Amino acid sequence: MGAAELKDKATLLPMLTKTVKQLESDFFTIPDDRKEPLLQLAQFVRERISMGQIASLNFICTHNSRRSHMAQLWAQAAANYYGIPGVECYSGGTEATAFNTLAVEALRNLGFLIRQISEGDNPTYVVMFSKETPPLKAFSKKYNDPSNPARNFAAIMTCSHADENCPLVVGASLRIAITYDDPKDFDGTSQEEIKYRERALQIGREMLYAFSQVSSKL
Repeated sequence: MGAAELKDKATLLPMLTKTVKQLESDFFTIPDDRKEPLLQLAQFVRERISMGQIASLNFICTHNSRRSHMAQLWAQAAANYYGIPGVECYSGGTEATAFNTLAVEALRNLGFLIRQISEGDNPTYVVMFSKETPPLKAFSKKYNDPSNPARNFAAIMTCSHADENCPLVVGASLRIAITYDDPKDFDGTSQEEIKYRERALQIGREMLYAFSQVSSKL
């Protein structure tokens, strides 16, 4: 697939665009040891779409409440922002809980438009990052939920606990560990908002970097 076959880049929502431009200028701050798995992710996506296949990515953490949702939503936004076709992003956990409200608020504050559409212990949200793309549904689920791909996907482990305790992800073609510190450690403290924002920005920076490497090689 040549560069001419890239789809048109999506115009992100205004506040999110501002966030993305800042994160792109910070790519140089990503340590080399973290770039290695990000480049593995980029290569998986590049190989799939060069063969005319869907690049399915399932971001996995223990509870599917914070880091895996952040990574899924940032990755899908990044793929659309760089005009990369055929990328479908999902998330799941080794167990289901709920999309944490502090994580939701952190993403809202960076420019994602997120609306809750159901009540209960595990509510469903719709998430928009561009007016040009359909909104995504977000709720906590196990990684093998029927709404997630069952085979031929890359499993991206976003927390060390899931990485250590789920050594086999059934159906995955590739397993990559891109783990992040848990902002949950700061729940109820004076650093709560700062740490959730910090993690959302780090994940955004790294997903944008990974997909920038896909587009630069097509």
